[in-house]
Amino acid sequence: MAGFTRQAIRNSFIKLINERPLAQITVKDIVEDCGINRNSFYYHYQDLPSMIEEIILEDAEEIIRRHPTVDSLEEGLDAAISFALENRRAALHLYHSSSRDIYEQYLWRVCGHVVATYINTLFSGYSVGKKDKEIIIRYYKWICFGAVVDWLSGGMNDDIQAIFHRMNQLKKGMLEEIIRRSISGEES
Repeated sequence: MAGFTRQAIRNSFIKLINERPLAQITVKDIVEDCGINRNSFYYHYQDLPSMIEEIILEDAEEIIRRHPTVDSLEEGLDAAISFALENRRAALHLYHSSSRDIYEQYLWRVCGHVVATYINTLFSGYSVGKKDKEIIIRYYKWICFGAVVDWLSGGMNDDIQAIFHRMNQLKKGMLEEIIRRSISGEES
């Protein structure tokens, strides 16, 4: 029953955040929408901000669990923006709310996971130094996160998937060159 109630609260919140900005959503709105009483809400969550944080963190963990492997940076980006693509208005409402930092932490975590998973898979057959690999993962995490934040701040108007795919086509071979330079110990 507790899992059902938590899911009902989550579903109501997602429904409401897709309809209106976060500042216009109250605990009363959520409990009325899902048909529970306020005590049931407070049994599961301390308050609205803690509920939002928990839902966002659970979504990040679910995306990470669903993507134990990543075959391309495009696949990684798709994973990072999956919630936003499925819930455009909700993503914009969260991005433009007082909970923006929590949403950005979610994006940072998911971008970090998918990039590290992809890079670790790509480099598995090579003896790339640990420090070099960490720098490369960081660099690509910045790119992925920056692309998503830029897209959100622009109102999600661009086709981020097409742009990211094209960018990866333009820089094709760059990771292979990085691997070559790292293995050979080349410096700038």
